[in-house]
Amino acid sequence: MRRLALILPLTAGLIFFLLFVTFGTARLAALVFLNLPFALIGGVASLYLSGLYLSVPASVGFIALFGIAVLNGVVLVSTISQCRQEGTALDEAIAGGCARRLRPVLMTASITIFSLLPLLAAQGPGSEIQRPLAVVVVGGLLTSTLLTLLVLPALYGWFEGRRGRGRVSSS
Repeated sequence: MRRLALILPLTAGLIFFLLFVTFGTARLAALVFLNLPFALIGGVASLYLSGLYLSVPASVGFIALFGIAVLNGVVLVSTISQCRQEGTALDEAIAGGCARRLRPVLMTASITIFSLLPLLAAQGPGSEIQRPLAVVVVGGLLTSTLLTLLVLPALYGWFEGRRGRGRVSSS
């Protein structure tokens, strides 16, 4: 657990660094990084509701969950940003980007959830390792996918609107 207490923050820092390198701006990196709390909410809630405790397998599940949640955020935000770079108006870019990436985001989450259902139902030897990992990933993906599709586009509009106002007032 001590190692995990060190590894989890390092993982989060590495994720933010990679997002910054990918987008070239801290603003979009922070926007996608907000998927981590969305995923954390579902992972923690699912552990609580299932009566399981934070363990090494559950912590490994959080690391995997963070990767999938960030991937979904990158897919969505990069598409919206690409539309903006092509000159599309903000509202149209958000709506169009979300419409174009709805299926890939849902497919990533649903395939992962469906593939972990057997681990959720495991009762035999090894289930004490399999179940916490699956519970965290499934619960976290449910909340992070929902919030990615609903909250992230709204926050993108807010972030972009603030950036636009900053430019107008400085000229």
